[in-house]
Amino acid sequence: MRRHKGALHAFARRHVGDSDAALDIVQETFVAAWKALGRYDPARAFPAWLRAIALNKCRDRGRRLLVRRLILGERSIDVSATTDYPDSAPGPEAALLDAQRAARLEAAIARLPDTLKEPLILTYLDGFSQQAAAEILRVSVKTVETRVYRARRRLAEMLGEP
Repeated sequence: MRRHKGALHAFARRHVGDSDAALDIVQETFVAAWKALGRYDPARAFPAWLRAIALNKCRDRGRRLLVRRLILGERSIDVSATTDYPDSAPGPEAALLDAQRAARLEAAIARLPDTLKEPLILTYLDGFSQQAAAEILRVSVKTVETRVYRARRRLAEMLGEP
C-alpha cells in the first residue's frame, strides 16, 4: 500500500478533481484489490491492475454523483477542486501563479469526459505507455492515441490556449 498509495491518489485526484474524494477512492481501491487478490493475473503489471481498479472506482463515483444530481438537482453537489501544491518556485508570486495554473489545468482535466480524461491521465500524468493504457482501459492503442489527442485539443480550448 505504501508503494502505490501516492500514485493512486494522484490518479484519482486528477480524475475526480477533489483530493478528499480521491482519498476515499484510494481506500476503496485497496479494499477491492485485497478482495480480488486471488483473481490477480501475475502476467499483468501490478500497478496497472491497481490503476484499473481505481479507474472503476472513479467511474462508480461519477455514476453516483450523476444519480444524486438527477434526484437532488445540481445545487446539491458541491465538488471543489482543492489541491495542495508544494512551494518549489523561487518567489511567492511565481509560486502563486504556478499553483493557479496547475489548479486551472487540474479543474479543466476533471471536466473532461471520462473517455478523454482517462487515457490522458494514464499516459501523460501517470507515465504509462499507450499500450499499457490501452490494456487498462480495454481499448486499442489507436483509440488511446486518438483520445489523448482530442483531450489535449479540448484542454487547449478550455484554457484559452492556441
